Amino acid sequence: MPTGGFKSSRFSSIHRLRLKGLPTAISCNFDYEVKISFMHYRNLGRSGLQLSELSFGSWITFGTQIGKKQAAALMHLAYDAGVNFFDNAEVYAEGESERLMGEILRETGWSRDSYAVSSKAFFGIRGLKNSLPLQKGNTRKHLTEACHQALQRLQVDYLDLYYCHRPDKNTPMEETVWTMHNLIQQGKILYWGTSEWSAQEIMEAHMVARQNHLIGPTMEQPQYNMLVRDKVEVEYHQIYRTVGLGTTIWSPLASGVLTGKYNQGTPDDARLKRKELQWIAQRNLKERHFEMVEGLKELAAELDLCLPVLAIAWVLQNPKVSTAILGASKTEQLEENLKASAAKDQLTPPVMERIERILNNRPEHPPF
Repeated sequence: MPTGGFKSSRFSSIHRLRLKGLPTAISCNFDYEVKISFMHYRNLGRSGLQLSELSFGSWITFGTQIGKKQAAALMHLAYDAGVNFFDNAEVYAEGESERLMGEILRETGWSRDSYAVSSKAFFGIRGLKNSLPLQKGNTRKHLTEACHQALQRLQVDYLDLYYCHRPDKNTPMEETVWTMHNLIQQGKILYWGTSEWSAQEIMEAHMVARQNHLIGPTMEQPQYNMLVRDKVEVEYHQIYRTVGLGTTIWSPLASGVLTGKYNQGTPDDARLKRKELQWIAQRNLKERHFEMVEGLKELAAELDLCLPVLAIAWVLQNPKVSTAILGASKTEQLEENLKASAAKDQLTPPVMERIERILNNRPEHPPF
């Protein structure tokens, strides 16, 4: 269940952050004002781990779009707003994303028990096509090696969350589940999960775990937003109840489509111009989606919200979402999107129904 009203000593209703001269390697001069409402925290599925309902991830940005100084500013802004989960993966910027985040975490001086950090393995650092056979997949060797490498890059003693980034059709489920269980027993990871696995594959992992008295997956990281709904709302419907699945959802803004910036064409510097993201561009850049965005813009204006905040707040209205991972390359962008935690209270049942009429894409549950 979501919890709210928690306030630690590092939060205030209006908090001026002046981060000048972070230790040694970072030469910073940050000066921005952030209006912070109380961050809410949610249990990660059936576990006792409470994550901030808004978290921060480094996909696409760290090590590619932005450098260390800007990355540090974003992480400090998120942390001071109550964010306690930072998401990463081996394949992001070929490991550079984790290396950069690790340097920042070491230099912040934050207590290790105040935040959670993740990694994901499957693709290999160089991606499926460019990685050698032993450098990818959900095999015992790769998951173990990738864990050790992530610990080194992130400069931590353990990973709070560790994911199988995709299902591996070539590796027996028993091998994957045993490996993750052993990594937990060794103290190298605390919780393990999946990303973009089917409900059948998740349940197969739990079946193996139950038969062998092992620890099964706690969480899944699926895409979820106003345009992509079926898996979170329908496919996983039963396993929320049976195994208590937690979700750390990615792309709550549909890779920027739900900001409205693509309605007048694709900007030259847009992430969906990137070669590696053409598969997402083909799915999301559709006329029907642009029509939805126009309708949502009008509603957001009536509520005195910006469109991205409305879209993220809509995601948070789903109680099956443990945390929504935000991405940003600019502090003002992240500062605005963090307001979604408070804005969700404006999404009353009548407002939610208006959104459904605009989207007209509510997934249908099977009749039996």
